[in-house]
Amino acid sequence: MKEGKIKPKTLPGFMELLPNEQILFNKMKETIQKSYEKYGFLPLNTPIVESAEILLAKAGGETEKQIYRFQKGDNDLALRFDLTVPLAKYVTQYYDKLGFPFKRYQIGKVYRGEKAQRGRYREFYQCDIDIIGDGKLSIINDAEMPSVIYNTFKELGFDEFTICINNRKILNGFFTYLELNEKSDEILRIIDKIEKIGPGRVKNELLEIIEESKAEEIMRFLGIEGSNDEKIKALESLNIINELFEEGLRELKEVVKFIRIFEVPEKNFKVDLTIARGLDYYTGTVYETFLDKYKNLGSVCSGGRYDNLAEYYTDRKMPGVGISIGLTRLFFLLTDNNILSSEGQSISDVLVISMTDDYDICAEIATKLREANLKVQLNIEKQKLGKKFKYADKINVKYVITIGEDEINNNVVTLKNMITGEQQSLKLEEAINKMTKEEIK
Repeated sequence: MKEGKIKPKTLPGFMELLPNEQILFNKMKETIQKSYEKYGFLPLNTPIVESAEILLAKAGGETEKQIYRFQKGDNDLALRFDLTVPLAKYVTQYYDKLGFPFKRYQIGKVYRGEKAQRGRYREFYQCDIDIIGDGKLSIINDAEMPSVIYNTFKELGFDEFTICINNRKILNGFFTYLELNEKSDEILRIIDKIEKIGPGRVKNELLEIIEESKAEEIMRFLGIEGSNDEKIKALESLNIINELFEEGLRELKEVVKFIRIFEVPEKNFKVDLTIARGLDYYTGTVYETFLDKYKNLGSVCSGGRYDNLAEYYTDRKMPGVGISIGLTRLFFLLTDNNILSSEGQSISDVLVISMTDDYDICAEIATKLREANLKVQLNIEKQKLGKKFKYADKINVKYVITIGEDEINNNVVTLKNMITGEQQSLKLEEAINKMTKEEIK
């Protein structure tokens, strides 16, 4: 590189994709969006930059350390680190103009200045849905979330996945019953790591903060097995007299009942008492979703119920329930583990190649192809034919139409299928019929 030139590089933790990868990424994003809209969620797009005062209202600990914060003139600004805090601001600011329950989806970039590592990004897309109530929110909404998750992952092409469901009230009520309510948050954070570190290490960490007999009781509780109905019966048979526990158990039974009414197959959801969700604001139903053959990838969709979304901005009680798909991370995990492939992805159906200086005809043909709803690229550069076909390979286009002197004189086009290698001289209308008949996607 010549002296004085700047070496091009992307910052660590920021993902850039090649065009075929970006096409696949966009298809996934569009699939998720359509699934969300099928359930009546309304689109929302909040600013990436907010007043630091707004974003930091709910922040603390590690989250606050990860926020990108900067000054512009007299303004103290920050980049949004999730889509939930902007939602809280939004429903408070536009309360009088919204209908409740308010159902919204938002798909957008968020920023966290955490340590960049494989599969973990500082800039990444989140795909969120939330249902916000005004004062109260029916538990049936908690059951609709697994229905959305099921539909979304089916549309993404997956069959073998499990939506794990629990209720924080059951856990907190159980800890209160064990006289451990003052340590419940700490216990929940430890339990939440069980999928990553295993039951043995979870028990060891519990022993560091509570006595052995209670740690063993918690591990027995977490180890309750059986079908969904058998687990619920096992919880009932514990005969725990605690109002919070009983409320959580009633809610869990109601959620399971309505998940079945929403026709989510039994094989795709289960009651899992180890699901705790580490975030403090979850107060009821919680979800984690795993791909059955790739549980080592961790949860691919999570969320839960919270009591008061906008407590930092208003005195109104606004309970909600929501889920989030970390699209950037999910895309990386699926492609890095060869579960999905971007190979062969293309935005174009057909490439029109000109081998003559009569560019008018090529432009007219490209226009007619587009009028037939085909996606078309036009290459009229002065290059050898072999180089133009190499370009066709690079953009993964299925068809190439070549226009030369012979084609112009005979009023035909040469159509080549780049997948099969089949090549024909056809009238333009015949070529269009052939391509559209094969349902190019």
